Amino acid sequence: MGANTSQVSELFENQSLKALIGTQSISENNPFWNQLISFSFTSPTCSQLFIWQAHNALLLIRCLLKVFIREMSEEDLHLQFTYQERAPGCYDTCSEDLLEELICNLVHLIVEVPLLDITYGILFEAVTTLLVLFSYQLFHKEILRDGHIYRCLMSGRCLFLTSRLVKTLLYNFIRQEKCPPATHVLQPQSDGGGLLYGLASGVASGLWSVFTLGGAGSKSSLDQEHNPLPLSNQSLFLLLVLANLTDRPECPNPYRQAITCFKNTQDTSSIPSPQPHTFQINFNSLYTALCEQQCSDQATLLLYTLLHQNQNMRTYMLSRTDMENLVMPILEILYHVEERNSHHVYMALIILLILTEDDTFNRSVHEVMLKNITWYTERSLTEISLGSLLILVVIRTIQFNMTRTRVSGIPSSLFSKLLFLFQLMH
Repeated sequence: MGANTSQVSELFENQSLKALIGTQSISENNPFWNQLISFSFTSPTCSQLFIWQAHNALLLIRCLLKVFIREMSEEDLHLQFTYQERAPGCYDTCSEDLLEELICNLVHLIVEVPLLDITYGILFEAVTTLLVLFSYQLFHKEILRDGHIYRCLMSGRCLFLTSRLVKTLLYNFIRQEKCPPATHVLQPQSDGGGLLYGLASGVASGLWSVFTLGGAGSKSSLDQEHNPLPLSNQSLFLLLVLANLTDRPECPNPYRQAITCFKNTQDTSSIPSPQPHTFQINFNSLYTALCEQQCSDQATLLLYTLLHQNQNMRTYMLSRTDMENLVMPILEILYHVEERNSHHVYMALIILLILTEDDTFNRSVHEVMLKNITWYTERSLTEISLGSLLILVVIRTIQFNMTRTRVSGIPSSLFSKLLFLFQLMH
């Protein structure tokens, strides 16, 4: 640490880190703090000193939080962030809630700082630090809805930034920006992952495992680790975690409200939305990103959430004339059912169920002709309609579920409903 270049192997003997975890108090104006955050694992990742040190400070905070959350309760963590200022000779205390201040500053950073090569690392750290703060759920069987972190984001000072945060996370997912070459610590290395991306993806995958009841994990997710889009992936994880925070009777989830009511930027309607956290986003860009990213189960969950809960987005998707771009990746998921986890397969089937409930969709899929389906290897499909391929793949999935191994968590009634809808399609 300090001004010199650091290596991971040197961290255990680093004097700055020893002082940081030592018992001796260090004042906030001590030059030690400036020296502590003046480090890099290869060379400074940013040409501007402020951004470089801010990135390093967030890295230290995230690593410390990961240890604190594993070792202490949320109440004890809150005490660690409670700053009490005492004037000489005065015994009255004035405490400041630095944990809420940290959370609010992280949210402000995400929504205010533009995504550029020079800011990629600091935005990644801000998103991932918020994910780390939510990782208390990993150590509890019951749903946490009364903690300080939960209250800060659901009803605290961050509440007025709800729509901007959701919109920013969606645009991070849409843009699919690759890690810039200068950000060495985020890039994959020969052993399968960069240092920071490895630490961050560990927390995110842990939360995702809890979120999917332990059913996550497929070959496609392994492929992503070798070609990661760190900020896009972490933004999507954070968005899904926020959207699925539990409601309280007196406090509905504002992030879920924002996801269910946002509108298209081309919507010029002057009718006000009854929801308090509405915003506008480019539906075409979001639709394109959803079509391209269905290899991951978290992207499929986002698609399901939007189809199921956002009427504006659902209407837009069903009105598209290129529905094959969306349906084909879903069918490919089902075709490779043996390589997917049950949650991914279940979400894909539910998405098809939602789509096939629309009469216009059922008519249009039989008008779209496809040629040379390369991923369908059991037979040569030189030409087939999208509707026929849909029926063929779903029947194959049913057969696989019945004869080889039953995909846990998928009720037979779902297959029955799909077969009934297929009869109406003809």
